Amino acid sequence: MRKEVLLAGGVGILVIVAALTAFFVPGTLADPELDREPAGRLGLEEMTITSTNVTGGSATLSVDTRLSHRGGPSDNVTILLRAIDLDTGLVETETTLDVGTIESEKEVSAVGSLTVARNGGYRIESIAYVNDRRIERGTKEIRGVETLTPAYARTATQFHEFPDRPSLEYRIQAVSENRATLNVSTYLTNTGDAADDDLRLVVTARQADSNIVADEASVQVGEIAPGRTAKPTVTLDVPDGYNYYLDATLWKDGVIVGNTRSVANLNPNETVSVNTTQRDTGLQSGDFVTDSPSGPNAPETGTTTEESGPGFGILATLVAIATLALIKRGTHK
Repeated sequence: MRKEVLLAGGVGILVIVAALTAFFVPGTLADPELDREPAGRLGLEEMTITSTNVTGGSATLSVDTRLSHRGGPSDNVTILLRAIDLDTGLVETETTLDVGTIESEKEVSAVGSLTVARNGGYRIESIAYVNDRRIERGTKEIRGVETLTPAYARTATQFHEFPDRPSLEYRIQAVSENRATLNVSTYLTNTGDAADDDLRLVVTARQADSNIVADEASVQVGEIAPGRTAKPTVTLDVPDGYNYYLDATLWKDGVIVGNTRSVANLNPNETVSVNTTQRDTGLQSGDFVTDSPSGPNAPETGTTTEESGPGFGILATLVAIATLALIKRGTHK
């Protein structure tokens, strides 16, 4: 009987001690699962794409992937970026970003670059991995990559657009011996925030029906202040009585950065417009014989220096000499 009383008393003491321990030492009897930090949760919130470098043949795209994180740490986070050609479905290029470990509740930005050919369109994919396990995937399509302007061809200066007339205009300065001297000018506006210089304007007169170059002149434009318009002028010497397309080309550092077209109607019997199709009119090709240099590096022929026009009548002289030789040969027979 005494042993049973002692045993019961010992059990009671143990119960009291356990109760006191649980009361004064929090967590002693807590469930271990409740103390374990919840696993990290990773989500892909947003993708933004910008072009950072554009050349003649390629474009470099900067892809910013925004990741949201909740819960415990996410270890070994990586992002796979790839560009897939929309026409062929083939992977153009891909790269992997090492994000590392993400802790606490926050948003993380992962930025990577993809270089693609400057044509067509692409589907850009951003795939998030945690410990080599795919978690999230985001996609975005881009088109018209070929319209991105290469860095070497960028300029804020443009041919001014008028609502009712072309930006290229001409005046007939003189007419003599079946030749016409044209004074051709255009309007160039700097739409940027900084001064623009090293610009060269080349104007070409092409016979409308044959596309024969009758004359070409160029002039250095000089510096154009931001928000200002310049009016460079050149002089062209062409055979009279024909209609011409006037093509103006703007060059900067050896690269074409703009062009526009107008017409000069010197034929009193018909006129042409910019969109007129070419047709055979039986023109005299001898009127357009020339030894003058052409191209962006030709001598300047603007308001300060004039370039001589094409020769006129050289072919007729050669024909006359050949005819006299034949007559003389026939006389001796």
